This record gives sequence, C-alpha cells and structure tokens, in this order.
Amino acid sequence: MTDGQRIALDSVCKAYGTQAVLDQASATIEPGEFVVVIGRSGSGKSTLLKLIGGLSSPDSGSIRHGQHDLARMSEAELTLFRRRELGFVFQFFNLVPTLTVSENVELPLALNRVNRINATRRAVSLLERLGLGACADRLPDQLSGGEQQRVAIARALAHEPSLVITDEPTGNLDADTADEVLQLLIESCRDHAATLIMATHSREAASRADRVLQIIHGKLEAAR
Repeated sequence: MTDGQRIALDSVCKAYGTQAVLDQASATIEPGEFVVVIGRSGSGKSTLLKLIGGLSSPDSGSIRHGQHDLARMSEAELTLFRRRELGFVFQFFNLVPTLTVSENVELPLALNRVNRINATRRAVSLLERLGLGACADRLPDQLSGGEQQRVAIARALAHEPSLVITDEPTGNLDADTADEVLQLLIESCRDHAATLIMATHSREAASRADRVLQIIHGKLEAAR
C-alpha cells in the first residue's frame, strides 16, 4: 500500500441523456478519512463512487487522487491504478462463484503478481481475522450473506489499497450482521490507514463516519 492521497473533486458534472446526475459537485477527502455519502435513491451516490474509482468518466470537471488526474490517465493506466490502489465492496458481493473463498481473496494479489505462497498466506490471515478461517476452501454459495460480504471485504483489503470504496455494503444484511460487517470494515481500514468512502442509507454508518456528505440536486454538501 502506498501512502494515502488526498482526493479532490472539482466541479464534476455527469449526465445520462438529458438527466443531470451530478452538477458542479466539488469535495475534498483527506487521506485516512471515513466519509459517508448519503442522498435519496437515484440521487447519484453510485455514480459518484464509480467516478471516484475511475470506473466512469465525468462529462466535465476533474477528479484527482494526489497528483493523479483520472481524466488524463489512459485506460491501461487507470486499470493499473485501480488494481494497486483501490478496493471495492459492493452490495451484492460480486464474488467469483467458481473460486473458493480463499481464491476469491487472493484474486487482487494474483493480479498484482504477488507470489502464490505469499498471497495464500495473506488471504488466510485476513479470513481468520474476519472469523472465516474455516471457510477458506468453501465456494461462495456455501456461505451466508454476512459471510459472503466479509469475504468481499477481505478481497477488497487483501492488497492493502490506499482507498476502499463501498456501495451499500450492508444493504442486504440483517441488522445484527450489518453492524458486525460495518465494524469489521471500519476497523480493517483504520488498521491499514486506508481512506474509506461509503454510500449508504445506514444511520449507524453515518454516525460513525468522520464526515457525512449529502448529494442534493447534483451537488455535494456537508450533511446537516
């Protein structure tokens, strides 16, 4: 993991057809911050995360990670940047069904050409820390929803990214499991000094964030 980098959004605009989703959205996120993004359904939370993660491009404005201006990076450079610096946790897990739990966690390490023995050691260590050591050789469909989400968290953290982006990571979980997953995610990011950006409707997550940003009419504002 490299040292965290300040994320700066400057007048970011994004529209789908004639529907403007983000309109002159600006914000700065400091290294190591836990920032929650809230807003009504369809307000642009997922779009914002995709833009910050370099999975989509703004129509105008800029998004910078330290000295990296995402708009000026080639697709190959963006792919390498995401592979090395970013971890993603989504609501629906996105685990590879034909890979074991351990193999799913090892995937980002393999993509970063980490030695297989070291990758397996790292995956097992993370799984044990998340209470999933006994599940390493199982397939994802043999796990509960909460267990699958913990595997997704382990995978996102395996390569020690400087930024973890999460989109409704507890949306499909019962209250008790959601609290457990939230705690594990926050603690893991804190342990690795990773910046955590989470789009969520969870009041519990918002109450534990360093800062809460709200999307209103396409703009980012400090939540009141």
